[in-house]
Amino acid sequence: MFFVKTRRDVSFLIKGLAVAAALGALTACSEEKAAEAPEAVRPVKVTEIAAADQGRKLEYSGSVRARTEMNLGFRVSGKITERLVDIGERVAPGDVLARLDAVDYQLAVRRAEADLAAAQKQAEITELAKRRAETLNAKNVASRSELEQATLAYDQAVSARQSAVSALEQARNQVAYAELKSDQNGIVTAVSADIGQVVSAGTPVLSVAVDGEKEVQIAVPEMDVAQFKPGKTVKARFWSATDLTLDGKVREVAGSADPQSRTFAVRVSLPEDGRVLLGMTATIEAVEDNAVPTWSIPLAALAKNGDQPVVWVVDREKGTVGSRAVKVADFSDNGVRIAEGLAEGDLVVSAGTQFMKEEMKVKLPETVASRFGNVSSTSTASVTP
Repeated sequence: MFFVKTRRDVSFLIKGLAVAAALGALTACSEEKAAEAPEAVRPVKVTEIAAADQGRKLEYSGSVRARTEMNLGFRVSGKITERLVDIGERVAPGDVLARLDAVDYQLAVRRAEADLAAAQKQAEITELAKRRAETLNAKNVASRSELEQATLAYDQAVSARQSAVSALEQARNQVAYAELKSDQNGIVTAVSADIGQVVSAGTPVLSVAVDGEKEVQIAVPEMDVAQFKPGKTVKARFWSATDLTLDGKVREVAGSADPQSRTFAVRVSLPEDGRVLLGMTATIEAVEDNAVPTWSIPLAALAKNGDQPVVWVVDREKGTVGSRAVKVADFSDNGVRIAEGLAEGDLVVSAGTQFMKEEMKVKLPETVASRFGNVSSTSTASVTP
């Protein structure tokens, strides 16, 4: 209870009550407006997590080659007088590819024939002498030693005749070797000697790619050669046929590096396919052995909760975001690779993670929201403070 002493006091009291009533009305209005204000919804930019990467990709280019390539040369020396095939022509067993000047070898055949004829005559003469000695010895006219000498002379003549026969066959072979013939079906891929050139025996003249299995040869540096082991399955793609992809297998790895390039030659066998032609450019793709699957995200999507790396993932049904702990595998030129904590199809906030809070309402860009209709959409694709 209080007492009013003067009219002035009454005036002060009335003014105070009016101010208190006004403040109470303002407070009630503010509280009502605060209760009616909607929760702020923040537009965000997101990245959808694709399938996991199966490790670092190894890509090396090479060319398609035949598994077997023959470097053909004459078995005798001489001057080339004819070349009957060009690069790219098909050859079959028995086809003559080139010829040498065979005059000297033909003369050797004639000499061998003459030597054989002389040896044949000598064998006939000694055979007559042997028979005569046998007859005289039977009549005790010729001694035993004369018979033995006639027999030895005949045996010697027979041996000389056999030698002459072999020499004639060899001379005829030399003439035949003056023609370079193919013994496989294939395609001529290179010409190393031409008409007028004198070559020695065994000098490569033509190269023939044998029909059959094809393969790709690539050069692999020493830091990656351990990832290519015989039997490993790889992918082969072709520059001239972008829709063609074949499963190949590593067939052979060189035991030593090339002294100039310091790379190792690796041959990859290909399955039979008529679209694969010799000389085509191919790319061999492989992945690291025992690689851990990872998911790639932009660097801006990675945040931290204390010392724990986290990302902010959008809940499609609620339209909210929440943090999720992840394990970083490594960093790449395109961002970060995550080893644990993500799954294919997750929507990760890729910008403005510093503004995120647990259970915060968010809006997605229209292109994303049209695919996930449960989340509110907006035309913007960036985070605003």
